Amino acid sequence: MLTVDRIDAARQGIRPRRLIVVVAIAIAAMSPGILGEVTRQLLVDAYLQVSVFVAATFLLFYSAERYFNFDVLQYLARGRAWAIPVAAGLGATPGCGGAVMVVAAYSSGNVGFGAVVAALTATMGDAAFLLIAVRPDAAAVVLPTAFLVGVISGWVINWLLPDLGIRRRTNYEVAAPIGRTRLLDVGYLAAAIPGLALGILLLFQVEVSASIAWLPSTVALCGIGTGLLIWANSRFKTLSHSDDSPVTRMAEETSFVTLWVIAAFLLYEYLAVFAGLDLASLFQAAAPLLPLVGIIVGFIPGCGPQLLVTALYINGLIPFAALLGNAVSNDGDALFPAIAVDPKAAVLATLISGVPALLVAYGFFSLVPNFMN
Repeated sequence: MLTVDRIDAARQGIRPRRLIVVVAIAIAAMSPGILGEVTRQLLVDAYLQVSVFVAATFLLFYSAERYFNFDVLQYLARGRAWAIPVAAGLGATPGCGGAVMVVAAYSSGNVGFGAVVAALTATMGDAAFLLIAVRPDAAAVVLPTAFLVGVISGWVINWLLPDLGIRRRTNYEVAAPIGRTRLLDVGYLAAAIPGLALGILLLFQVEVSASIAWLPSTVALCGIGTGLLIWANSRFKTLSHSDDSPVTRMAEETSFVTLWVIAAFLLYEYLAVFAGLDLASLFQAAAPLLPLVGIIVGFIPGCGPQLLVTALYINGLIPFAALLGNAVSNDGDALFPAIAVDPKAAVLATLISGVPALLVAYGFFSLVPNFMN
């Protein structure tokens, strides 16, 4: 049974800079005319096309972890022969949680450097959620390819650099626990349940009855509003604490992902509608360089830039090769704890991922330039 309580004010409370972002989004959504219409529609799309599916995935994953008591770190430590494929599999899991777990296993001495390279190379981070929700056909190619490249990269690194081996144990903790399940967490779940049903109908292009045409936007805006309040209060950075309830972890991490999805959606649409930029022509002129640009953006820590790359692909502005190069080179939020654990190893791992990213991206660009475009 869920228990609801206040959270320690020292660890929770409105963050002024985030509150400014929330207020700005609210003002834009409530504005009259084209600004309000565009903003509200994008918020509804972001929630029903992406957020509800992210929430369902997180809730299933964290509920299984809590109630089946499966310790990934211990499994990695016991299965040395399978450490690389398992690490790549965790990395390829949508979101940054799997890759962060491998980094934590490295910091505690359970796996070697090759596993870190495998996970960071295989991960697409939170951008995977956006791709799966909007372009599942592309995701069915990108995610298995990234996993395979991650496995091969990890094995090659273990063969070429065996001396890096398993790192000595350190005291490293991903995040501090929040506490008991909050009312906002329960509210977020309450909106996500009907939102998921509506999102599935939208995915299969089933029209909602005219008598309840108001329902999708109402549910979506309630979910977005609750998520923005959670994000404005959050100290979450990369991975929620396992001591927190699955509902709290779902609400925290989905809100974080949703904010970046909103930013990517709004940036693209505002530039097209209000700045009048013909982004398609602009990117088409630089087509041969786009895979390289995608790879370079992948070196930037965090999921925000990677979500923007995915949004550009979904809108037909960059080729599939650029998306694939970015997926292989980017480390998402997993790079932050990696830097905290071992800065030199983190930088080396992300630079190493650039090599297979170049080979795969320009391989696709040269051999099948129009694939998945």
